[in-house]
Order: sequence, then structure tokens, then C-alpha cells
Amino acid sequence: MIDREGEGFQTSTDPHIKRVAVIGGGITGLAAAYRVRELAAAREFPLEVQLLERGTRCGGALETIRRDGFVIETGADSFLTEKRACAELAARLGLGAELIPTREIYRKTYVVRAGRLVEIPAGFSLLAPAHLGPVFRSSLFSPIGKLRIAIEPFIPARTSEDDESLDSFVTRRLGREVLERVAQALAGGIYTADPKRLSMIATMPRFVEMERRYGSVVKGMRAAENARASKSSEVSGARWSLFQSFKNGMATLPETLASRLGGSIRKGAEVIGMSRNGNAWRLSTSSGDSIDADGVICAAPAYAASRIVATIAPAAAKSLGEISYATAATVNLTFRESDFDGPPRAFGFVVPSIEHRRIIAGSFSSFKFEGRAPAGAILARAFVGGEMSREMMTLSDDAMIAAVRDEFRALLGVSAAPGFAEVKRWPDSMPQYEVGHLTRVGEIERAVAEIPVFAIAGAAYRGVGIPDCIRSGEDAADAIFAKLATTKTK
Repeated sequence: MIDREGEGFQTSTDPHIKRVAVIGGGITGLAAAYRVRELAAAREFPLEVQLLERGTRCGGALETIRRDGFVIETGADSFLTEKRACAELAARLGLGAELIPTREIYRKTYVVRAGRLVEIPAGFSLLAPAHLGPVFRSSLFSPIGKLRIAIEPFIPARTSEDDESLDSFVTRRLGREVLERVAQALAGGIYTADPKRLSMIATMPRFVEMERRYGSVVKGMRAAENARASKSSEVSGARWSLFQSFKNGMATLPETLASRLGGSIRKGAEVIGMSRNGNAWRLSTSSGDSIDADGVICAAPAYAASRIVATIAPAAAKSLGEISYATAATVNLTFRESDFDGPPRAFGFVVPSIEHRRIIAGSFSSFKFEGRAPAGAILARAFVGGEMSREMMTLSDDAMIAAVRDEFRALLGVSAAPGFAEVKRWPDSMPQYEVGHLTRVGEIERAVAEIPVFAIAGAAYRGVGIPDCIRSGEDAADAIFAKLATTKTK
């Protein structure tokens, strides 16, 4: 079969060659397809991979614009090295030398409080501090709020095993000020979620485990800090020393994967359904084509996966369709250093919803990583939208840029017009891990296990980070290859 874009995509008719179709060309699908190829090559197993992407580009939320000396990330700008899947994949691709760390001298994070930027206390990670001293010295909390944090070690631990929302967990352990002034904003920067609906066990299980093990989140934080004290120093907001990117931007990874996969990728191929074709699968596309495969990995968003499996696995389709998504956008702006009256030398800041502002976070890419802007220039970006600020997504690009400029003027004192601006919308791109999420995922996985030589993967299930997605795709590839290899040897 030759693809309609003339890219030379074709499938073999040799019955001895097994075929695997990967649906979705985001980082999950790319990692899955590449892993299948790796396994087949290692075993000298005759196998053909077909990656089907509905859009015109691969990479999903990893998109880098390189313009006028700027390296502009429109989506994820880094990955967490503590989860090894991304770094290990980069090494296998020969990209180890391309990895760069965050810039140590700027490893600070701020939060907006009463219209101004306040540094998050040292040792404060997402929703709890390791030490009370920096909290007491901070202007972020009121005296009553500080007292409420101080008594956290004396509050009895919850004994129920039921899932709990971020809102409930934080207010129960540390008080409402921590939720409203820090935790909601930091979690919002990751999940763009409503804290009343966000599942703790699905998104921040280490804090749940701290309460279970130590009876206190503060005690758990202190124990964790002591355990890694000899390995790294901690700063405010997050363990920034554990984050890395690529010299030429995060798109380096999907671009390299796509190059290695070459003609195995077919763009403009939206899969809309599946059916059995003897002992194999037949995939139907929106253009009317059909594609045969012995095994299928679905790395499309949950709502797309729901439609694809609707006729063959109604129970799985129902549960998949219940995973909701949020829409967000990034607005990148370029400035001269002289446009600022002393810009905060930090990675960025988060904006709690109680501040009633029109952005949910801002960051300084050129402070966070080397080589992101020419000398004398600053590359900044804002995050807008999400569950708590849906109205922003109704704005035009020009109106969105104007809103971001208003916020930067108010919070950062920069009134100069940007050199240029880049708006990127990510519709229905942020899976919402609501209370009960892992129970739903378990139901999906059990239902999917009944589908022959089929697997699902992606950000919708057990982790939204880049390493999570890569691991999900590779695990699916391992499972599908094992089934095909077992069938072949029988």
C-alpha cells in the first residue's frame, strides 16, 4: 500500500513477516514503534512496524521552534531524570551528549501572592516543607497559616485506603492556606486540574505514602531530604537538578525517533475503528483506507482510543471515554534584557487561582537552560487555560498575547512590546487524573487484556510526564512483541 502523501509507505504481503501497527505519533507512539524495531532486530525476528499519525507532524506535545537564535518550546520543556526511561532512550539513540541540565544559579521558583512575586520557601516541594524555618521566615503565609503547618506532624494520619482529592489531602494535613497559596498553583502547572477533583494517589503517591509511613508529610519530607542529602542540594519549589533537556530543544527526541523510523511512519492517517480479519486486525481510517496488522498498539488519547475499540470492546470503550481532558496553551515572548527593570533571576513563577489572574504560570526559558536565547535577550513564556481558566481558550491569538502582556506588565514590570510572540494551543491534551482514576485505569487494563494482541499506552493512564509516556509505550511494545514472538515459535 502506498500512502497518499507519496511518502512511500508500504506494507509487505509476505505471510512470514509479522506486522505491528502503532496508532498515534506522539512520544508514546514513537517510543513504542522504535522499541518494537529494537526487539525485532535483537532477535532477528521478521517484523514490520507501521506508525499511523492522524496529523501532519509527529512528536505530540514535544515541539520546538528554532528561530532567530531562540530555541522555543511550545510544549514540555524538560523531563525528570529520576524516572529513567527518557534518559535511557536518549542514550540508545546516541543523544547522550545532547542532554543539558538546568542552570544551577537560577534554580528558584516564585509564586504570586497579593499581586507580587514571592519566593517559595527553600525545601518546599509541591505541597509540603521539609523544614519549618524557611516557612516561618517567608511572607507567603499568615501567622495562623504558619502555625497550621507547624502542627501537621501532630495531626493523626488517615486510615482509609480510599482515594482522596488534592484539595482534601492538603487542607486536612496542612491547611487551606497551603492549598490556595502554593499547592493548587504548583499542581496546576503540571496537571492544569481542579484540586477538588485531582486524585492524590494517581498524581502524588509519594505524599500519600509519607502519611502512611511516617504519620506526617512534614516528617516524610524531612526523611526524604536526609536520604538524598549526600547526593544533591535542594532549592525552592522542585528538585530542579533532576530535570534535563536537549541542547536544541525537546523536539530533538521525537525528530530523531521519526528519522530512525523513516518510511514506517504514515501521516494523515486517522484510525477510526478496528475489526478482526481472520487471526489479524483490520484498521479503518477516516480516508476510507484499511490497514492489516498482526498486533496493534494504541497510543492515541483515551477519547480517540474509546472510539477505535467501541465495536470490539464496549466495556473498555466506556471507561476510556470517561477520562476527561483539559485544553491549554503556551505563549512564548521574546524580550531584550533592557526591557526589564531587573527580571527575577529564576526559572519562573506559578499563579494561584485565588489571585484571579489570566495566566496560570510563567517561566524564563533562557534562565532555565543554556542556549535558549541570543546574548542580551530573554525568552519567556506563559501558560494559560486548563480546568481552572477555561475562558482563556475562547480568546483569539492576538487577544491571548495581549492578556499575557498585561499580566507580565503587572507582575514583572515589563511594558515593552515583545520582539515576537508564538502561541500554541493544545486542545484536549491534558488528561485529568480525577479521584478514582487508578480504579478506572485498572478496569480499562482488564478489559483491554481480553483483546487479542492489542495494547494501549499514553499519558492518560499511569503518568503524564515524558518518561512516563516513553515507559508506557515501551511496555506496550514489549507485551505485543512477546505475544507475536510466542505465536511465531509455536
